[in-house]
Amino acid sequence: MGFFSTVLGFFGFGVGLTLGLGIGYYIFIYFQPSDVKVYTTDEQELIMEPSVKWAGNPNITVLVKAYGLKATAQVIDLQVFALPRITLKPLVPSFPCFAKILVSLMEKPHVDFGLKLLGADLMAIPGLYGFVQETIKTQVANMYLWPKVLEVQIMDPAKAQKKPVGILYVNVVRAVKLTKKDLLGKSDPYVKLKLTEDKLPSKKTSVKRSNLNPEWNEEFKLVVKDPESQALELTIYDWEQVGKHDRIGMNVIPLKDLTPDETKYVTLNLLKSMDANDPANEKFRGQLTIDVTYKPFKEGDSDIETTDESGVIEKAPDGTPEGGGLLVVIVHEAQDVEGKHHTNPYARILFKGEERKTKHIKKNRDPRWEQEFGFVCEEPPINEKMQVEVISRPSSLGIHSKESLGYIVISLADVINNKRINEKYHLIDSKNGRIQLELQWRTS
Repeated sequence: MGFFSTVLGFFGFGVGLTLGLGIGYYIFIYFQPSDVKVYTTDEQELIMEPSVKWAGNPNITVLVKAYGLKATAQVIDLQVFALPRITLKPLVPSFPCFAKILVSLMEKPHVDFGLKLLGADLMAIPGLYGFVQETIKTQVANMYLWPKVLEVQIMDPAKAQKKPVGILYVNVVRAVKLTKKDLLGKSDPYVKLKLTEDKLPSKKTSVKRSNLNPEWNEEFKLVVKDPESQALELTIYDWEQVGKHDRIGMNVIPLKDLTPDETKYVTLNLLKSMDANDPANEKFRGQLTIDVTYKPFKEGDSDIETTDESGVIEKAPDGTPEGGGLLVVIVHEAQDVEGKHHTNPYARILFKGEERKTKHIKKNRDPRWEQEFGFVCEEPPINEKMQVEVISRPSSLGIHSKESLGYIVISLADVINNKRINEKYHLIDSKNGRIQLELQWRTS
């Protein structure tokens, strides 16, 4: 029932339906949960039967044809009474919690209105009102009277958020003979890693300055949700101080090609794109060497073990809004941050107009804060983003102003779905800077 409660909670403050009239005008109908009959079945679906009543005087004009003549009339005093059945199915574990909406009518609708033409009420013509009423009821009923339905696709169920099933351990070892991108015959390469079909930010290695044969030996962990369809995507970029970073080359490793719990050492030829027919792939762009291990969860493993540290997610404190929760941000540390004039870093968090700051640490390129901040949310911030920036504050006697040492922008959808994420992020507008953040979504 927990999953059904999630879906019901989505409708807990009332439901809105937008009805298109086919002439560029839309009606928004709002009804309270007390007006709705809700059913749950053995299938992965939720069925609602609201009683819809709407009345208004919208600005609608229609074209009237009769006896070979045409005239434009205005619709007045529109009233709609209907008893629809709304089915949400199948239920899926990602927002908005259902993949399709199916709408049908449990009985013929009642639509009442007037037609005004040149100051005269057309509906006053004897016999016309009843004829129009029955025509509308018959036409609408023929299309949508149950069991006939109007089906609206919301999302592809196959792409719904899946639960983590394992961890992919990646060690980026080295690259050799990379393509020269800079004018002086050098490149400043770094590697970006991500799993396909994953909305989490990409992970990045450090930047190696003026090096066509860089050595990294940097390790990463990525959460796997579907080893049969996902692939590890690796792209090498040439870092630029100003402007867009140039892509040197890329390649992918399908996870289905990996044997669980066995380390695979791979040397990949870098390609222009993954299009097998792209003639640009024939050009040599260098090679990337990595070792990779896929470790599926054993039976009984907790989903929250997809983070760097295990532990139980605490519940939100008393007083947290029902249906909402507490978004916790733990700023652990940063590495390789450096300002032009001073390096006295602190982290600033911006979320929905609120700002929080860590303490500042003097003359330190690898600051460790270990500070926790909480944001009370009325509802899950599934579509929200959070910005975290590392800033250097000048000394009291300094003549220079504060400097930005880099920033990141985090989409919170996966934090809400997975309850906890603990990641190291490469700072944007920073050469090698990284920051480690832990985000938790606590509910009552």
